[in-house]
Amino acid sequence: MQLIDTHCHIHEATSLLEGDTATRAKWLQAPNPDPDHMIISAAAVGVVKMICVGTSVPDSQLAVQFAQDRDAVWVSIGIHPHEAEHYVDNEKALQQFRDLANKPKVVAVGETGLDYHYMHSPKEAQQRLLRFQLDLAVEHNLPLIFHVREAFDDFWNIFDEYQGLRGVVHSFSASEKELEQILQRNLYVGLNGIMTFTKKSEQLEAAKKIPLERILTETDAPFLTPVPYRGTICTPKHVKVVAKFVSDLRGEPLEAFATATTNNAERLFNI
Repeated sequence: MQLIDTHCHIHEATSLLEGDTATRAKWLQAPNPDPDHMIISAAAVGVVKMICVGTSVPDSQLAVQFAQDRDAVWVSIGIHPHEAEHYVDNEKALQQFRDLANKPKVVAVGETGLDYHYMHSPKEAQQRLLRFQLDLAVEHNLPLIFHVREAFDDFWNIFDEYQGLRGVVHSFSASEKELEQILQRNLYVGLNGIMTFTKKSEQLEAAKKIPLERILTETDAPFLTPVPYRGTICTPKHVKVVAKFVSDLRGEPLEAFATATTNNAERLFNI
């Protein structure tokens, strides 16, 4: 049985990055935040591939560097909507980001999207940076990893301006309404530890209704540690816990669920 973590940030475990102190601080809560040990521990439970996801220009550069000599790791380059105001008018940084799309092992663009929950960046800046990353993905024929929180109406208005986009809505925590919108656009749905501790029954009901051929597994490590490991730091090995919970929720054998979600990830990201 093999599984894939389609969304983690383990490349940040040993590097302090400007503008990304929250993730680094989270990693420092772990007894030994060694990403190579995390890769070995993941492989021991069947998690054989993972995608390190960038959230800024230096973070994406680090992810690219990190993946080059690690066979189990691929990269998605992204600028998170929280970071939009820092980049949207910085042409030098945006060109550095464009250049990363040609690097080896880069298989996607994101995480990108809109986040109106925290509003760390103005809506207009978030929307402009989303379009920038959509354009880059189209130019290089890459799938996208989307972060959308309390912003689906504006997100779909922008998404629907483009043709042929493909990708995944990461960290799904919405309802059947949003799920229907996602599936109508032939996107994948990323499920992680949220499923194991959510108090919202509508999220679990939506998870039951996702076609198996549209599900991806992920951790968002170091965040969103699944039950029963709440209070510890999430790492890629926890994908197996997520897979077991979701397959039980849906009444599907774990092996079949693992095979399907692995095939989905390999097909979307060409890994």
